[in-house]
Amino acid sequence: MGFVVVIPARYASTRLPGKPLLDIAGKPMICHVYECAVASGAMQVVVATDDERIRRAATGFGAEVVMTSAHHRSGTERLVEVVDYLELPDTAVVVNLQGDEPLMPVSLVHQVATALHQHSAAMATLCSPLENAADLFDPHVVKVVRDAQGYALYFSRAPIPWNRDGFVNWAEGPISSSSLFEQHRGMYQRHIGLYAYRAGFIREYPTLPLSPLEQIESLEQLRVLYHGRRIYVDEAAVSPGPGVDTPADLDRMRALFSLSRVVGK
Repeated sequence: MGFVVVIPARYASTRLPGKPLLDIAGKPMICHVYECAVASGAMQVVVATDDERIRRAATGFGAEVVMTSAHHRSGTERLVEVVDYLELPDTAVVVNLQGDEPLMPVSLVHQVATALHQHSAAMATLCSPLENAADLFDPHVVKVVRDAQGYALYFSRAPIPWNRDGFVNWAEGPISSSSLFEQHRGMYQRHIGLYAYRAGFIREYPTLPLSPLEQIESLEQLRVLYHGRRIYVDEAAVSPGPGVDTPADLDRMRALFSLSRVVGK
């Protein structure tokens, strides 16, 4: 049940320029992500970038790098270029591990690949229970609802499933709904942005027309559901670490790595 890990890494981040190269505990962020991917047991790990500075850094710590176009509209489209360059067969399983997830548990990379091997779906991804009502109402936290077999019914930035009778005062803030959240805690699932695809579907994805759901929610996985493809969503065996999107996130990440050194982890 082998798999390949591709790590997309862009230099031009709006909120945090040069993000993959920012130092965390003496290494560029992308190096920590690469080490996670290698430890996952992947057959091959590739950094996909459109920036020469990232290429130099990645090859410096021993990574294989594929240079890609700077004009892709999404990370999934960047993967198409990579699977074609690597000449992967359509049946190959490819895990997309974001370059700003230096604390992604190694076990989750392996778990999402295994989930796709074991289920009939175009893609597999992960979820974990939401821990508080504030996250349920936070549009930056993507929620997912699954069917009885674990396949995705819908992803949304809105609080789903909606408690029709209980969330009548949601506009006043999540505090008023916290007790209702506790009553149904296990029902609310946060989507973890770690994906496994079959290479054949990666090649098919750009041919699927944009969907109105994807555009209004700004969630590209909704294109997959809109066109009738299935996404299997496994519950993560462990909680994922935080990603890095802002300077504040970077400060927290550096503090976490510093703490791990102090306690010897």
